[in-house]
This record gives sequence, structure tokens and C-alpha cells, in this order.
Amino acid sequence: MITIVSDTHSETGHELTGRTLEAVREADLVVHAGDFTTEAALSAFESESNRLVAVHGNNATPGVLDRLPKVQTFEENGVRFVVVHRHRSGSTGLELLGRERDADVVIFGHSHRHLVEDTGEVLLLNPGSHAQPRGGFRTHLELEPRKEGFGGGVRRGDGELLQEFSVGGMVES
Repeated sequence: MITIVSDTHSETGHELTGRTLEAVREADLVVHAGDFTTEAALSAFESESNRLVAVHGNNATPGVLDRLPKVQTFEENGVRFVVVHRHRSGSTGLELLGRERDADVVIFGHSHRHLVEDTGEVLLLNPGSHAQPRGGFRTHLELEPRKEGFGGGVRRGDGELLQEFSVGGMVES
């Protein structure tokens, strides 16, 4: 399983609770789309994760900037992912970044609101914020491997499923 989170905005710890904490601990891979803020928060995340792929955000301290890239690309189960905290050109810029990196999925944060958008070229995923949601629920994403690709869901911190999706197309719940 892959668990995707973003926008921790903590000075001291990972701010994980409930199902989000369980999902991070159970995941084979945790993806964090930026804004740990401090090295202490990043280190707390590393201690809870089996494997962490992460980028820095716009609120990162110099220590976090030194440890994490702005953009990362990785591949899992035949799917190519790009992770970035934000892109100034919105959805169009994120789609172009995905196409530029030959990615199937672009994971991003910054807005603190979850989003699943299939552009026809790439799937844009924003997990929202597990710690500081803006005008909504505390959310994260969970991806379960399939024979090909992944099936996924937007989940509230209490585990409630808000929306299902797949890398190959949208599935409404």
C-alpha cells in the first residue's frame, strides 16, 4: 500500500492521528507532498514510515531544504509518479510537469484540500492536509496495488472513504 499525505506544518512532530497514522505505519511506501516545516517534523515522519519519498514545501526551514528536493519522480507497480509541493501554473502546469517527466500521476499539496482530477493526460492527486485542513476534513490518500496500477481512495482521518479513483480513470463512490 502507498499512503500519501501533505502539509504537516509542524514545528515538532508528524501530527498523525487516527486512520492516517495507521495508514502511514502500514504502508510499504509513504509519499509526502511537502511542508514538514522543520527537520524535527521530517524526522518524526521518517521514524513512522517504512519508506518515505518526500519533497520540500514553501514553508520549509533551511535544514529541510537541504534534505529534500523540490520535485521527485519514482515508479511503483508500473506507474510513474511525480511529486511536487506546488506549481505556480495550477492544474495546467501540473499536467505539463507530468507530461514532461513522462508520468502517469502528479502528486502535489499546498492547498490543504484534497483533489482527484483526471486531465486525460495525467492523474492529479492532492491528499489535502492530515494536520491543518482548510475548510474541509483532515484527509489523506491510500493506494492499493492491482494487477496493473493502483486503486485508490481519499480518506478522512477517521478512515471514512470520501472518493474512490484509479490511475486509469475515475471511479465515483
